[in-house]
Amino acid sequence: MGLKTRNKVSPNFNMSSMTDIVFLLLIFFMLTSTLVTTNALDLVLPSSKSKSVKKETVSVSIDKDLVHYIDRDKVEPAFMESAINQRLATAEEKVIVLRVEKGVPIEYAVKVMDIAYQNQYKIVLATKPE
Repeated sequence: MGLKTRNKVSPNFNMSSMTDIVFLLLIFFMLTSTLVTTNALDLVLPSSKSKSVKKETVSVSIDKDLVHYIDRDKVEPAFMESAINQRLATAEEKVIVLRVEKGVPIEYAVKVMDIAYQNQYKIVLATKPE
């Protein structure tokens, strides 16, 4: 009695579906990584070897033309303290990231540090990793 099975299992593995999944994941991560932007201006920062942890912060930037920004909004230096206080009023951890472009005189950075010290805010000086 010769019984033959109709369903034969193929020992070969088809890689085409696996490569499709890999390419779809690659495209997904490439598209989503371009959508991630920082909430800061493009400044040339001084170098440092230290790293910082990303938290909910307010970014204060001073560019080489001595124009002051809070996040991306231009602010007059005379109104800097009230603008920072307004932005940090609802924050649970009050942190300022100070981004001062390379070559800006230090007294402009010290003014912002003084505002943070008077209001008991934490302040972090942003640098470019080496």
